Amino acid sequence: MNLRTRILPRMLNSEVEEYLTRNDIIIVPVGTVELHGGLPLDSETVISEAFALKMAEACDGLVLTGLPYFYAGATASGRGTVQVSIRQGIDYLGAIARSLLRQGFKRQIYISFHGPAHMTCSPMVRDFFDETGVPILYMDLTMQMMQSARDLFKSMDSFHAITVGAYDMMGRLSDVPLTTEYHHNDPQSCAPFNDIFALAYQSASIGYCFEDHKDHMSTPAIPDEAVRAALADEGRELIQALVSRMDMPHVVDQMRNLEAYNIEVAKKFPWVPYAGAVSSDS
Repeated sequence: MNLRTRILPRMLNSEVEEYLTRNDIIIVPVGTVELHGGLPLDSETVISEAFALKMAEACDGLVLTGLPYFYAGATASGRGTVQVSIRQGIDYLGAIARSLLRQGFKRQIYISFHGPAHMTCSPMVRDFFDETGVPILYMDLTMQMMQSARDLFKSMDSFHAITVGAYDMMGRLSDVPLTTEYHHNDPQSCAPFNDIFALAYQSASIGYCFEDHKDHMSTPAIPDEAVRAALADEGRELIQALVSRMDMPHVVDQMRNLEAYNIEVAKKFPWVPYAGAVSSDS
């Protein structure tokens, strides 16, 4: 079935209801609005939305956009950064997840390209499962890129090409400014503390904020439209290649298989937290 769009806020209610008669997959890109060098503040939101769209196309899912305001982290020193607490983000995202489940979206996939997003998404996913018995998924796009796509990257410019390609895919390429003043090779001002930052996963080890706005981050020189277009072309190809390696049809099939497995676990161990929710649905 060909959909007019896969982005849920752009659909008619009747289109969503028709989709739900045959499938139940929704991909939720969780973003941020934060200091980002020579790229727009919502860069990591747009990257996640572009990935979500390609992932949805690959597994016949829908995409819930419009979630840019969550915990930013060390970039709070930038006055353009919108900082929401981790706890507030968990509660808000959990409310969305429960609404989506009531609407019929049982296979929910939360994704983000923002490093600290795991502190919001992972607790929500686990608490949601204990409450409802429904296994929803969080996919860390940075982790996916490091684990399965290192060979695709020619340089750090390829990393930033993903950002430019994402803006192009979302029809916003002109939002990427033509500028050369944000490219540098200086270490981050907080580099002396990398030893203790590395004692846990990414931003979850200890609290800090960047002292220098260039810490997040050096961005490629984009002097003209030709360079911007070339980066966009490279970025679109990288996003498509990475999504292909994710094998989204397999991922959503495994989510369904895991649900059946969890039901059997609850029968064997009726004291697991979600057992009551599973038995009430049976």
